[in-house]
Amino acid sequence: MASEPSSAGSVASTASRISALPTCIAEALHDALSCPPDVIELAVITFAAGGHLLLEDVPGVGKTTLARALARAIDGDVSRIQFTPDMLPGDLTGVSVWSRRDDRFAFHPGPLFANIVIADEINRANPKTQSAMLEAMNERQVSVDGATHPLPDPYFVVATQNPIELEGTYPLPEAQLDRFMTCTAFGYPNADSEAAMITAPDWSHPLDRVDRVCRIEDAAAVREGTRRVAVSKPVADYIVALARGTRRHDGVRYGASPRASLALAAMARARAFIDGRDYVIPDDARMLAVPVLAHRLVLDDAGFAGESLERARAIIADIVRATTVPRA
Repeated sequence: MASEPSSAGSVASTASRISALPTCIAEALHDALSCPPDVIELAVITFAAGGHLLLEDVPGVGKTTLARALARAIDGDVSRIQFTPDMLPGDLTGVSVWSRRDDRFAFHPGPLFANIVIADEINRANPKTQSAMLEAMNERQVSVDGATHPLPDPYFVVATQNPIELEGTYPLPEAQLDRFMTCTAFGYPNADSEAAMITAPDWSHPLDRVDRVCRIEDAAAVREGTRRVAVSKPVADYIVALARGTRRHDGVRYGASPRASLALAAMARARAFIDGRDYVIPDDARMLAVPVLAHRLVLDDAGFAGESLERARAIIADIVRATTVPRA
């Protein structure tokens, strides 16, 4: 009988340690990188929620470095794919090669088989190759020559696209944009941060300053923990109201899908888990509505990609202000 309290205490201690990991990971990234704090926080919450992240910004602001730093912090495998117009689906998924010694086809995994996949300039790939990402992102598996191969767990895609170089690019289809749980932009660093990078005495790479925070198994446990966070009926109604607001807003041709509502709920759960709560409050959804919903909108006048996304963000902000926040 004496072992039961000890066992219960051990379980509680493990749960407390797991719930603290996302904050520890974010702090490790803050200490090593010059990325905006809100971008780092969003990346960690998206990972904890089990989603994928789309970073849309100009080159040279640290998008790829952030993804590599996160992989190092969780001790996960990482692969980087530079998308080009001539890339084929097999370049991502891998191929089956005939083995004369074994007298059979042997599967050789492609770069999609990693815990964190950096899809650099994803909008430079042709539509056929982009479609190969859909199964990987949504089903966590790839199909090659009639065989299904599961991807590592946890699995996290960080895709980047350059909004200013449109020559030789293929806009991401709405179905693929909908697979990204969140979308954000870095923006340029402030003057002090940029000067600090220039005057750094050791000239070390930012990744050299990122320490391992946890094992990959612990990172997977964080995702399991977020799924157990409760969403009350009033909060669920609030999330649905935000999504439905996009479907009847002036200037929006197609609003957020039901998948967007599920994504916002998952992100709200992750934010609550990181804050040490086992329940979601309306602020969890309110604070994350823009990065979760804006990139999913199809506007009547699409216009320039970067301008369209900014208008979509402004629309979501208007909807958030106009939607009544429940008390519970």
